[in-house]
Parts: sequence; structure tokens; C-alpha cells
Amino acid sequence: MIPVFALVGRPNVGKSTLFNRLTKTRDALVANYPGLTRDRKYGEGEMLGRRFMLIDTGGITGTEEGIDSAMAEQSMQAIKEADAVLFIVDSKAGLTPVDLQLAKYLREQERIVYLVANKIDGVNPDVAIAEFFELGLRNVYPTTATHGRGVRSLMGDVLEPFPEIDSADSPNSKERGIKIAIVGRPNVGKSTLVNRILGEDRVVVFDEPGTTRDSIYIEYEREDKKYTLIDTAGIRRRKNISLTVEKFSIVKTLQSIDDANVVVLLIDAREGLVDQDMHLMGTIVDSGRALVLAVNKWDGLDLYDKERIKSELERRLHFVGFADLHFISALHGTGVGHLYQSIENAYASATDKLSTNRLTLILQDAVTHHQPPLIRGRRIKLRYAHAGGKNPPIIVIHGNQVEEIPKHYSRYLEKTFCKALQLHGTPIKIEYRSGENPYEGKKNKLTARQVSKKRRLMSYVKKKK
Repeated sequence: MIPVFALVGRPNVGKSTLFNRLTKTRDALVANYPGLTRDRKYGEGEMLGRRFMLIDTGGITGTEEGIDSAMAEQSMQAIKEADAVLFIVDSKAGLTPVDLQLAKYLREQERIVYLVANKIDGVNPDVAIAEFFELGLRNVYPTTATHGRGVRSLMGDVLEPFPEIDSADSPNSKERGIKIAIVGRPNVGKSTLVNRILGEDRVVVFDEPGTTRDSIYIEYEREDKKYTLIDTAGIRRRKNISLTVEKFSIVKTLQSIDDANVVVLLIDAREGLVDQDMHLMGTIVDSGRALVLAVNKWDGLDLYDKERIKSELERRLHFVGFADLHFISALHGTGVGHLYQSIENAYASATDKLSTNRLTLILQDAVTHHQPPLIRGRRIKLRYAHAGGKNPPIIVIHGNQVEEIPKHYSRYLEKTFCKALQLHGTPIKIEYRSGENPYEGKKNKLTARQVSKKRRLMSYVKKKK
């Protein structure tokens, strides 16, 4: 197993910046805003030819209440999971009572601890780190995570006690399984659903909108199959977004939708289907991701409300008719297990291999039953089709005048292909390619030659006269 290192410290000391530096990603949100990281976040890194796993954690102050208390529990859990701890302090702010408190806690956990004095840019490193020796930890490593100063030296010592792992097990070659993004408005129960699926309190759950600010990737196995769950930040209407941090979170959520194989869109049964839910569905469909719909908080509703919501969903969800609909309770687990079958079916349809012969036969049959329209007296001709990509399935159709095909005929073709291919839970995209006209542009050239020949003939005739 590759070693696991937890990054811990007070808020805003540079934990997420160091996480991004070591993983060579921008997976962790970074801003000049304390308390940005709330859930523990995992990432894989490689340095000096060695592989390792990192856990980014929320800042600990020792005075946490409410949601911050749950965040601190996540950080403590990360310390227990790690083989070693990178305890990060702010060299510019100096030693604080919270640092002393954390150092005492870490010594009690009997973990290997490396003290990282971050933000030494512009100061004398020896002077900056001197006071931190009071913490009683072994070596102090001066670094600047934003520029990478001192990071290689730090990781060289951190990795030395651990055995080397064969490069054949590179993180790039690791199969992450089906990537499932849990998406929805704030406070619809996304993190509760993630914890229910995993069977543990993996992410912070609190009765407050906006608890999750980053997209959290969690790998796990179920019945010998690998999955990656992505817990995302809730997306509100643009006019309700005020914090810059929340704007960053929305960007990360949209990136997670694009990165996922299947998106589970969570709807709050108590509030019903609102406009923001419809906007999110449109975003998911436009991205081409496979989709599963889940109406959460279904338990406790009376029969009248259930029938009313079902009627509303049937009326408004016709444009995502390909998606399965589930009624669940993430808190109590009702119906959650049934999501897997829909996820598996949607993923299989989105990544199915489609043969050119089969697609062409379906196209010919569709054209026979409903011919394309006439354009300026000429019939649009569609000749053959082939696969152009997966997740979403892309069907490329070749023919003449394809740039003139109206939208309603494209929708007819999409429905025909979905039905014939028995695609389940995924939209399809149709692209058109126009066949080149072998005589295009030659008419003018031929006329020019004829004119030139005629002029030479006239000149010859005049000379003869």
C-alpha cells in the first residue's frame, strides 16, 4: 500500500495550497478565506519517483461549534487514517495557542509528525522557524507552498521510511470505476445520500445550506465493483449567490458533472420540482452525462402530496424521459439500493459499442418511415451513420444538405435511435457531416476554359480574314 499523509493545521495556513502542489492538480479550493475546506479530501501525488496519498482537512481552531464541530471531527478522522501527519503552521503569523493545542493532540495520537513552517517567502527562514521548536516536534521544515520552495526537501524526508512501490501501479493506471456525481440544490440531502451509500459519516452533514463547498471524490467497492462517488456543492440561482467562495464551488460542481459518467440529480420532495432543478437538468443533458433522478425526503409525506408531486414530475420531465426516477429517503435508506441498477444501466448504455452497419440500418428505416423535408425543391439525403464517441453516445450521419435539417427532424432521429438501440438513462447526440460534391467549383473553371478557347478561335478567324 502507498503511504497516506494527512495535512492538518489552523485555518488558512496553506494546507490546500500544499495539497494542490503535491498532487499537481487544482482539486482543492484555495482562497484567502478561512474555513474553506470542510470535508476531508483525498488525492494521489508523486515526487522524487515515489507515490503517496494525501488527505486535505479543514482548519482546526479548538473552539468549533455547530458545523465547524463536524468539520473538526473529519480532520481528526484523517489523522487516525494517516501513516504520517504534516502539521502546517504559518511562519508569518508565528506560534499561536491553537498550534500548541494541536501539537499536544498529535503527540497523544502517537503518529509520525512533520512540522511544516509555511509562508517563509520574504523572511529569514532560520528566524521564522525558531519559535516553533517550542512545540517539541523533531524537525521543522520551512516552505512556501505557493512557489514550491522547500517542498522537495520536505517530501524526501517524509517518504524515506516507507518502501518504494512498483511504478506499474501508477495512479494514472488505476481504475476508478463508474464515476457518480451527486448533484442538486443546497440542503436537498446530497451528503446524507453519500454517507448512506458508503455506510459511514464520510462527509459533513449539517442542517444548513452550503455545507459542502468543494467537490469530494470518494473511491469505494460494492460487490467487487469499483465506484467513485462525487459529493458536490449545491447550486442556487445566480441572483442568490453572494460569496466568492460559493461561486468557486459552483464552478467545481459543473466540472464534476463534466467529469462524471453518471449524474444522480437529487430533488427535494417537500419543496417539489423548482426552476433551479430544471436548470440543473438542462445543464446535465447539455453536457451529455447519463442521468438518474432521485426524489429525496419521500418518507413522511402524505398520500395527497405524493400524488401531487408524481403528477407534476410526469408533466414537466418529458424532455428527460430517458432517465429513471426513484423515490428515496437518504436519511433512512429507503429506496437507495435501487439506484445502483439504474446507474449500471445508464453507464452501460452511455459506453456501449455501436456498429456502423447497425446504425446505418436504423437510419435507413427511420428515413423510410419519415423522409427528411424538401429544401428549395430538393430532398435532403441521409446516406449512412457511424459512432462518433461515447458517454454520451455520438452518432455521426453523412448526407447532402444536412446543414438544412430542421430541429424537429433531429429530435425524431434521436428518439428513433434511442428506441432502436434500447438506450437507457443516457441522452444521445447527433452530428451531421456533408458529403463533398465532386463537381463543386468546377462549373466556373469549365466556363473560363470555354471562354478562353472561344477568344483564341475568334482571334484566329480575324487573322484569316
